[in-house]
Amino acid sequence: MTTDQAAVESPGRASPRFATTHWSLVLEAGRRSSPQVRRALESLCEAYWYPLYAYVRRSGRQPAEAQDLTQEFFLRLVEKDYLAAADPDRGRFRNFLLVMFKRFLAHERQREGAQKRGGDRRTISFDFTVGEERFSREPADDWTPERVYQRRWALALLDRVLARLEADYAAKGRGPLFHALKGVLTAAAQTLAYAEAAESLGLSEGAVKVAAHRLRRRYRDLLREEVAHTVQQPEDVDDELNHLLEALRGE
Repeated sequence: MTTDQAAVESPGRASPRFATTHWSLVLEAGRRSSPQVRRALESLCEAYWYPLYAYVRRSGRQPAEAQDLTQEFFLRLVEKDYLAAADPDRGRFRNFLLVMFKRFLAHERQREGAQKRGGDRRTISFDFTVGEERFSREPADDWTPERVYQRRWALALLDRVLARLEADYAAKGRGPLFHALKGVLTAAAQTLAYAEAAESLGLSEGAVKVAAHRLRRRYRDLLREEVAHTVQQPEDVDDELNHLLEALRGE
C-alpha cells in the first residue's frame, strides 16, 4: 500500500457539511449566476486543473498547446454556458469536468485557423511551469489518458486536504506539532518514533500519541469535507472515497 492509499484507506464516517458545497453551487450556476457561484467554481478549477492538463499531455499534445487548451477550457467553463449541461444525476465534479473537456477538445480540433485565443480576456491563475515539471516526472507507463486523469484527480484532492490540515495547525500555532507527527498519515505510521517526537516537542510520549490520534481524526474529517465539495449528495461521499483508493492502486 502506498502513502496515498493509506491516507484514503480509513476515512471514517463523520457526517460532512452539505448545506453549501462547491459542486452544489456549480450545479446551480447552470440555472443562475452570482458572485458566490463564480467563486465556488474558480476554487474548484484552481484546485483541480492539473488532472486535465495531465490528461491532454498524455493524449499527445505538446506543452504550449496543452497549456493553451487547459486555460481556454476553464475560461469557457466560468464565462460561458457549459454549466447548463451539468447533469445532477452524475453527482461528481470530476466526471462532469472530463466529459466536458473531451467535448471541448473534439470541438477545438475542428477550429483550425480560428482566431488565436486569449487577448484581453481575464485569466484563471494556473502555474503551468510547475504543471509541466510535474508531468515530466510522471512514470513512463502505458496508462491511458483517462486513467492518468483519475489518478491525478485523487492525488490533487489528497494534496489539497494535506495543505488545509497544515494551514489549520499553523493558524493555531501548532505547526511544529503537525510536521513532527504528519508521518502518522502515511503507510509507515507504525514506524513513527513517538519517544523521539515527544523529546523534540517537549511533551510526554502519551501526549504525543493523543496528538497523533487527533491529527488523524482531523485529517479524516477534512478528507470527507473536501470530497463533499465535489459531489452533490452526502450518500455519494463513501463511493467517491472508494474511487480515490481504486484510482491510486498500482502506483
